[in-house]
Amino acid sequence: MNRFAALLLPLLALCSSPALADTVVTTVEVTETVSTGGSERFVASAPALVPQGIARFGPFRVLDGSRAALVDVTDARSPAQFDAMLRAFPGISLIEMIDCPGTEDDRANLKLGRMIHARQITTYVPHGGSVRSGGVELFLAGAQRIADPGAEFAVHSWADEDGREAKDYPADAPENRAYLDYYAEMGMTTGQARAFYAMTNSVPFDDARWLTANDMGKWVALN
Repeated sequence: MNRFAALLLPLLALCSSPALADTVVTTVEVTETVSTGGSERFVASAPALVPQGIARFGPFRVLDGSRAALVDVTDARSPAQFDAMLRAFPGISLIEMIDCPGTEDDRANLKLGRMIHARQITTYVPHGGSVRSGGVELFLAGAQRIADPGAEFAVHSWADEDGREAKDYPADAPENRAYLDYYAEMGMTTGQARAFYAMTNSVPFDDARWLTANDMGKWVALN
């Protein structure tokens, strides 16, 4: 799976909960070997206001002992940063998805989603939260998935370095199976996985389909 799809769609800035006051922020740097064959798949937007939190692990901000926020693009380092966060804060049981543009590495992003799912963590998109492109796979990873009215989602197809998109490969090609298998692991039936994947890939990689929380609830179970 070697894909590249960088999509820029300027939007109005999204607002979220105010920064936590009077806290000491700890920044944790986690290093990991980054594959030179990585890929990108994200939908950019104007920056959202995000909480400062009490500790930072790459795109994650620890809000307190039981909650973290995801506020940026994931990349090849994100699984290790997530693991480090849970070792430091083992009580985290909810990820608040405030501004999630997508990923710079699809393989690592799916690995991160499996880690979230294995830890039975809830994924939550608050009012004004935005989950786009590869971020949607992470939302699906939640043991419970919660999306408030006013949350938004954006999906689109991937494309490889030769400009080929998902529709240009056989349905059961490894490039497509990777996503169908992932959705099945996240709890979808075979039919649901194929229908959802077809919907996302009905939009060219240089465009996006925007979904409300209600729209997303028609495709996957929300709590």
